Amino acid sequence: QVQLVESGGGLVQPGTSLRLSCAASGRTFSSYAMGWFRQAPGKERDIVAAISRTGGTTIYADSVKGRFTISRDNAKNTVYLQMDSLKSEDTAIYYCAAATSYTRYSYEYNYWGQGTQVTVAS
Repeated sequence: QVQLVESGGGLVQPGTSLRLSCAASGRTFSSYAMGWFRQAPGKERDIVAAISRTGGTTIYADSVKGRFTISRDNAKNTVYLQMDSLKSEDTAIYYCAAATSYTRYSYEYNYWGQGTQVTVAS
């Protein structure tokens, strides 16, 4: 069992940056690939980024490539999402999730956090 708690969301202006964190419980964090997903009102939950168990491989949605960076610190049981050059269309609830396989598909993720709201507005 893995419990995930996201933090770092908030209200920011377009063009600025925000870093999300996701702290995981348990001693097996390094056994899981991790992902960040987001869901805007009236839309489906979509992949933002994913990272392999060791952090050596990453996946990004086309809409965030070059602006967002996913990373992890297995010693701290934490995964991060650095978001730069934020746009209004990045507004959503952001969720972190853990999967036993490295994947971009939400249905393959076994554990989910409660989500953190990110609002980008002037």
